[in-house]
Amino acid sequence: MATRALSTLGRSGLAALALSAVLAGTSLATTAGGWRLEEGVSAPSYAFAEPASSNLNIDVVALVCEEAGTERGLQLQLYLSTPGPLLPNGASPQHLKDKARAEIAIDGQAFPTDILFAGDRVVLADSQRQQAPVLSKPLIEAMQAGQTMSLRFDLVSEQPGAPAAFPTAFDGEATVDLRAGAGSQAVIAVRRCAEPASDHLASTGGASR
Repeated sequence: MATRALSTLGRSGLAALALSAVLAGTSLATTAGGWRLEEGVSAPSYAFAEPASSNLNIDVVALVCEEAGTERGLQLQLYLSTPGPLLPNGASPQHLKDKARAEIAIDGQAFPTDILFAGDRVVLADSQRQQAPVLSKPLIEAMQAGQTMSLRFDLVSEQPGAPAAFPTAFDGEATVDLRAGAGSQAVIAVRRCAEPASDHLASTGGASR
């Protein structure tokens, strides 16, 4: 799919608001062990983890169940370590491209995604459900079965006089260990919030932490 220009999303979803409140009182030391699920509920609506490596101002990566019209869908939400915008370390906001590019790569399989700003977070999505940005089922299944997820971005314009970057080059990347912490069980749990059980039970048998 063609990625869109940076856009502004509407109001924050309840799951994102709850996650923002949790992260406000959570130190990185508590997230470094891998994926953590929403606590104190029988049906978690989000899971989050700190990137294993990154050259971007990303604090936490979250898989979040959000309203999508009359249904629900999953989004990948990035919570930043600075007021924003999303940028490689040391880059100037004045050099941010009007049309940024992003992709999510899982064990070598790449999914081009849209980038959308929503208040205190950045949303990545490669599909839509009732006009709402969501992750596609193939991408979610890749997250559930995969080992390493790389979030890749082309965000910054080349400096005047500098040679143009190769069209497929990315200037920012963050990697997430999909097996750390709650691992694939975190993806399975959050999927239950967004999808009927019949949509994902068939793929849980081979998933492991």
